[in-house]
Amino acid sequence: MDEHKGIGVDLSIASKEMIEALISESGEPSLFEDVLKANMQRHDILKVLAESPYTPENIREEAVKILQIPVEVSALLEEETEEAAVQRTQTLLQKIQNLTVAEKRLLAMRGGREARSILIKDTNKQIVMAVLDNPKIKEAEIEMFARSRSIPDEALRAITRTKEWMKNYGVLLAVVSNPKTPAGVAIPLLFNLKLRDLMSLEKNRNVAEVIRTTAKKLVQSRKGH
Repeated sequence: MDEHKGIGVDLSIASKEMIEALISESGEPSLFEDVLKANMQRHDILKVLAESPYTPENIREEAVKILQIPVEVSALLEEETEEAAVQRTQTLLQKIQNLTVAEKRLLAMRGGREARSILIKDTNKQIVMAVLDNPKIKEAEIEMFARSRSIPDEALRAITRTKEWMKNYGVLLAVVSNPKTPAGVAIPLLFNLKLRDLMSLEKNRNVAEVIRTTAKKLVQSRKGH
């Protein structure tokens, strides 16, 4: 599978697990259209579209028409129990583990929140960076990712390059406090921190000494005024 080809080409040869993971929590109608258009000849994928409770009605009708067989739509619980939610996450995790790198990358860029939370922990840096390119990503997720000790420093650098994210104080603080953030990236950001957070940072033994020292100087400077 060539990850550099168009999304339609990718989806036309994506595994069933990949498609199931992709649509399991997607609220993006265009994604279902892409899956349908790319898989008109694949009855296993058309059946997934026809039976999934997430599929928009017009796409389901089209899939059923091509299949020409009666289908049973899976029930979607209005209020999912905690046990069911855990089971769904476990199922998604198992599906993702079986995907190729190219499939994971596509899922990272188009998948829902749960897929993103799993793929951000992937050992392949390309996958992690692709998660950050997902247009549906929320600032609360970015803050959580920025706190992660497992996230690669390239991803932390990428977060700091997105001005909209860095306007969020929670994201800013998470990046600066993360021991994985390179000192050269973290130090200029210290000037934007509140006094109480600088005071906390100067005592934080997990961050580089140069960051603690700079934080201490800033605290003394502000207290001196």
